[in-house]
Amino acid sequence: MSISGISGGLPPFVAGQVQRPEAPARTEGPGFADRMGDAVKELAEAQKQASDSARAYELGQETDLASVMIDQQVSSLGFQMALNVRNKALGAYRDIMNMPV
Repeated sequence: MSISGISGGLPPFVAGQVQRPEAPARTEGPGFADRMGDAVKELAEAQKQASDSARAYELGQETDLASVMIDQQVSSLGFQMALNVRNKALGAYRDIMNMPV
């Protein structure tokens, strides 16, 4: 009578004999953090442009009020979008932290 090891009678997935799938290949291109960083930089540039155009209008260097208002709206919409993305990310984080283990 021979005694087999403990893994001899276990299914292959329990005994560690099943091969694990390989990790998917990384795609080329910017990652999530890079894209978020670029979006924040673009938002900062839009806000600076809006501030500069408003200052130029106040000093009389710019006479087109419509372009100043468009710069203000672009800046405002960009900020609202960034705020909504932050709120969604924070909500997702809270949902994950409240999941039972």
